[in-house]
Amino acid sequence: MPQRLEIIINQHYADFNPVQFGYEDCRPAHNYGPAVRTHWLLHYVVSGKGRFLREGRTYHVGAGDIFVIPPYLETFYEADAADPWRYIWIGFTAKGGTVAPFEEPVIHCPAAGAIFEEMKNCSRYEAGRSAYLASRLWELTGLLLEQGNQEVDYVEKAIHCIRAEYMHPLTVQALADRLGLDRSYFSAIFKARTGLPPGKYLLHYRLETAADLMLRHGERPSTAAASVGYPDIYHFSKLFKAHFGLSPREYIKAKKDRLCAVKQTRVIRA
Repeated sequence: MPQRLEIIINQHYADFNPVQFGYEDCRPAHNYGPAVRTHWLLHYVVSGKGRFLREGRTYHVGAGDIFVIPPYLETFYEADAADPWRYIWIGFTAKGGTVAPFEEPVIHCPAAGAIFEEMKNCSRYEAGRSAYLASRLWELTGLLLEQGNQEVDYVEKAIHCIRAEYMHPLTVQALADRLGLDRSYFSAIFKARTGLPPGKYLLHYRLETAADLMLRHGERPSTAAASVGYPDIYHFSKLFKAHFGLSPREYIKAKKDRLCAVKQTRVIRA
């Protein structure tokens, strides 16, 4: 098939928002540009080869490569005269500026071929076509991020785990085990980065979250305690007072009194 284009209804998704999709068996020396796009455009080369010009550099692109066209950047590309490429492309808008996995002009990722081939299944959908392609873009993003992950940031992973699972019985040993690290080594690198041992970081995060639940969301101390992993209200109150210098009820009263005083001062000044 020389070329096929699918009609994409712009759904204005906040993140990946597909606006164009197609695939083509290019003629020898077929070219496009110099031109500028108003959206992101990715071409995955299934077979054959060609050249891609971006920002004054020429890239020789072949099977398993993705060449990346960012919005409002002039590019030119041309199929090889002897072995013209066959490619699949998708165009999309994205919230913000740079999309992290697509910063490089050419990305070699043969494993992405399966995802681009799956994109062809969008023709089976009508109302859900854009959503289907958006899901494939997220899958592609995950693949490229994993491919580019040269080193594991253990501390960042531990912090994300704490913030997602603070309400469960989470221990320093359990965190170290999940990261595949010795507990002493894990504690040392965590403290070096954050200034706190992981156990104290977890404790502080739980108590700060409980304080927010009580003050901003009006939860009772017992509910806040249970919500951050402390079903025993007495144990929670003891930890809370050691951290804030006040019991939970005293803390709420002091914060509310201070807020009222600030409001009264503003009224008097007005």
